[in-house]
Amino acid sequence: MFIPFQYAQVSSFDHRRQFASDNNAGCCPEVLAALQDSSPGHLVAYGSDAITAKAKDAFRELFETDCEVFFVFNGTAANSLAIGSFCSRHHSILCHRHSHIESDECNAPGFLNQGLRIVTVEGAEGKVDLRSVQEALRGKRDIHASQPRVISLTNITELGTLYRPKEIAELADFAKSKGLAVHVDGARFANAVASADCAPAELSWKAGVDVLVFGGTKNGLAFGEAVVFFKKQDSSDFMYRMKQSGQLASKMRFLAAQWLGLLSNGKWLEHARHANAMAERLYSQISQVETTKLLFPREGNAVFVKIPEPIVARLYELGWRFYTDVGPGGGARLMCSWDTTEHDVDQFVADIRGGA
Repeated sequence: MFIPFQYAQVSSFDHRRQFASDNNAGCCPEVLAALQDSSPGHLVAYGSDAITAKAKDAFRELFETDCEVFFVFNGTAANSLAIGSFCSRHHSILCHRHSHIESDECNAPGFLNQGLRIVTVEGAEGKVDLRSVQEALRGKRDIHASQPRVISLTNITELGTLYRPKEIAELADFAKSKGLAVHVDGARFANAVASADCAPAELSWKAGVDVLVFGGTKNGLAFGEAVVFFKKQDSSDFMYRMKQSGQLASKMRFLAAQWLGLLSNGKWLEHARHANAMAERLYSQISQVETTKLLFPREGNAVFVKIPEPIVARLYELGWRFYTDVGPGGGARLMCSWDTTEHDVDQFVADIRGGA
């Protein structure tokens, strides 16, 4: 019988690198070293320490602007709290129907921001289409309906595609003309910057983004994401939101220190480029396997491919782990990570061929 990955029996001590998720990868060496360096001694709690201040300054240098930065435990809370900073109870969020906040966050935005509603829009390959947004806003009833307040974009998208600066700017310009803020779920923002080959500022505030969730967990951190507000007035009550939602870490320095390890010497970008390169290697090799069908362009560290079910079952038997229930098309999502190797890719493709 075919056994979905999520129910397959996997050893707790199986250290084999997989393609299931970049969340599954361990900490990169730079992060482990930074955590070790920040451990000795006593420091002030709740983010009022020198390490957290230094990490915030590192983000300001990276984005070339005086942004406000907060460190939280995970992406679901980061997205929900960031969006909620712009919303009241009668507001709604516009996002792609395949976005993470719609399909994978259990309506956390509505839970953490009472009354907030998610409204989905369409667009090819996981990217919000401007016409779809215009249609969602057309004929909206004022007091009788939730009022749109935020457009949420995901970069890299949940289908592995990239918003380039011009695309973000077009959507942001329209959003601002309608009084909407722009949020970016950047769980794989590093991969987006690496793919777009531009400065982080060009893919964020210079394109009109108001708040960015900069993902760290998928790029080598043990835990934690950064919420970056590009206008400080937008974050005036964010600490209260963090506290009420259980996201205000008492030992904040351990969340912050990881970023010092990741951002130093451009390691964040180096790791993202490596993950993207491994995905390109995987994409290229799979494209030559006649029994498979690639589903979306490879623009980040994800490859979406339709693999015949008997071969999927055989790959599971060989110990490979990946998801087949992410996105449309019934294909497999194969994620490469900061520590994926060429051997991992080559062996996986060889096993696909062997099962054909």
